[in-house]
Amino acid sequence: MKENKIIRIIMIIAIIASIIAIAFLGYGIYKKKTYKTQNPVATVEIENYGTIKIELYPDQAPNTVTNFIKLANNGFYDGLTFHRTIPDFMIQGGDKSGNGTGSPTLKDLSEKLTNEDYAIKGEFIANKHKNTIKLERGVIAMARSDYSTINSALATQGYNSAGSQFFIVHKDQNTLNGMYAGFGKVIEGIEVVDKIANVEVHYRQENLKEGEEAPKDEAGNQISSDTPKEKPVIKSIRVETYGVDYGMPETLEPFNYYNWLMQNYSSSAQ
Repeated sequence: MKENKIIRIIMIIAIIASIIAIAFLGYGIYKKKTYKTQNPVATVEIENYGTIKIELYPDQAPNTVTNFIKLANNGFYDGLTFHRTIPDFMIQGGDKSGNGTGSPTLKDLSEKLTNEDYAIKGEFIANKHKNTIKLERGVIAMARSDYSTINSALATQGYNSAGSQFFIVHKDQNTLNGMYAGFGKVIEGIEVVDKIANVEVHYRQENLKEGEEAPKDEAGNQISSDTPKEKPVIKSIRVETYGVDYGMPETLEPFNYYNWLMQNYSSSAQ
């Protein structure tokens, strides 16, 4: 009699334990299916202008976001500038040369890597990547080269030429949708974008009179149009990843237009 009672108690305990285990398992499955990872948020501090906060979208452009996070949190952007500003279009920065010609190196991603330049694949529809981000006001996207204007066969090389330079859209640019890798959007500080977009520049190309030459710098080099007289300085960019490790970006060897030109020139000259 006593033994039967003990057996019953053990069976009840086992049943309760099984119910608790099933409940925990079910909760775990439910949590896994319903849990949404917090998107990373970039904080961009610009000297004398203020702070811009940008929510990044790794679901739309995962490698682009990974690349931006790695560069930002390694301090790559600290001290760089917005070197091109066009009202009602965009503000562009992130070039270590300060004039739109520079590229990042693998060492900027990790001290363990080499000092060779790199590029990343363009994550946008024209480059066969599903990215539905529209280039509307406040969206951040990667700047890239466009070699197709020189030779239509070089379109893909231009698509895959982004590195570190980015731009923030000042006014909706519907004609560019699907042509550039949008990877986030301003959630705070759009008024800072407005201020930077309207800084005084050396000149606008469309404002030059016929026959008038573009201004030159102290070294005698022609200044690019839309270049601010005093370039806004990026004090820092840091990205809060909320505990997620986004790893290292996949990189490409950048296209060397000069080598391509020399090879094709030599071929056509023979």
